[in-house]
Amino acid sequence: MATTADIRNGLVIEFNNDLFSIVEFQHVKPGKGPAFIRTKLKSLKTGRVIANTFDSGVKIDVARVERRKYQYLYKDDSGYHFMHSENFEQIFISEDLINAPQFLKEGQEVEILFHADTETALTCELPPFVILKVTYTEPGMRGNTATNTLKDSTVETGAIVKVPLFIDTGETIKVDTRTGDYSERVKV
Repeated sequence: MATTADIRNGLVIEFNNDLFSIVEFQHVKPGKGPAFIRTKLKSLKTGRVIANTFDSGVKIDVARVERRKYQYLYKDDSGYHFMHSENFEQIFISEDLINAPQFLKEGQEVEILFHADTETALTCELPPFVILKVTYTEPGMRGNTATNTLKDSTVETGAIVKVPLFIDTGETIKVDTRTGDYSERVKV
């Protein structure tokens, strides 16, 4: 059993019969009364973020989780198929466990978070940035970099990303998987 002194960002705890990841926390010591820890917890099952306050020194249940590297293979009716990078074991998981399934392309490395006691997949996280090729976008104009105007473009995975006017079909871009926004143009 751990206490609230062990709380840190990314820690997975069992709380109210569910698994929660600590998104952020703040240790508060008011002038009057006991100290407490204000937290934001993200449910690994539903993805909902809740706020909770723990009294200082309270015992918490830390869940044993493991991060394993997998490679994305393909998608079919049963879900998304992944292969372990070291022992070549294959698993499939549903779309709701993946943080940005629209940016997955074959052969891409991902991290899958497993509950160590039950060996069940909790979440699948793509890298923060992925490099994708633009398959279609309206023609742009050279030198049009002064404004922040964006246009729709379709990338190789089929997702639609807003890009600046100077991006053309066939160019390679870097996309932020956490927000789905264009980050920069990549020279290949």
